[in-house]
Amino acid sequence: MLSAEIDLYGVFVPGLLALMLLTFVITACMRVALARAGFYRLVWHRSLFNLALYVIVLGGVAAMARWLQS
Repeated sequence: MLSAEIDLYGVFVPGLLALMLLTFVITACMRVALARAGFYRLVWHRSLFNLALYVIVLGGVAAMARWLQS
């Protein structure tokens, strides 16, 4: 899935885009949970933290997709 292309009505979309969309949904749920728990009071820069969280989760999702592919 990571290196494959997805055909959407004749337009080839990289497989990484699907992983990025999945990661966005996962991190959106995590951000809501962290905000309700009051975790963001401990964070210095919320936007940088959210970006780092997205990158870490994307790495995990990509690794899991690659592991499931083999």
